[in-house]
Amino acid sequence: MLKNTSWYFIRQSSNLVPLYRKQETMVSKFLQVLILASVKYFLTIPYALVIGLQYEMAVTAIVAGGILGFFFFYYLLKPVSAGLKHLRPLACRIMPQIIRDRYSGFCSTWVTPKKKALFSRRSRTIVRIKRKYGMWGIVITTPVLLSIPVGAFLARHYYKGERNIVLYMMMSILGWGILFSAALRLFPGIF
Repeated sequence: MLKNTSWYFIRQSSNLVPLYRKQETMVSKFLQVLILASVKYFLTIPYALVIGLQYEMAVTAIVAGGILGFFFFYYLLKPVSAGLKHLRPLACRIMPQIIRDRYSGFCSTWVTPKKKALFSRRSRTIVRIKRKYGMWGIVITTPVLLSIPVGAFLARHYYKGERNIVLYMMMSILGWGILFSAALRLFPGIF
């Protein structure tokens, strides 16, 4: 049993709350915000405030999550997809016949002819941004309009030879994080 000392307990609204539980919940909140920022950067600030994360921790988690998410999707997505592409025929060979019959589309799609490309509103917007604004359009709109995974894929696909694309994307993520945190400080009731 824990002793009633300031080391083990903290006072929170006239109740004694174990310190380790408070730290555990803050770490889990920090990790939630970090993971969400790596995928949907724009939605992370309101989420961090709703779950009650402290301001400094929220800004740190948002910027770190955005940058780590970009690195993950930029560097690791291509080798993982290439590895899965090579493992698919092996998986179809060792798969039992019952499962292969039930999920026949999984094993047959890698030999079927390519379908005609369908254009959605989102894909047209991405092409318009790329043609009109080029690399800088993708870099600036990635954290806000596009998501981090889509921006990392587009940067890898279209601007792989560009020397400083990773640095530009990191600066964009950091810049949007500073802009969001400044807006939050100037207008505290906005979220």
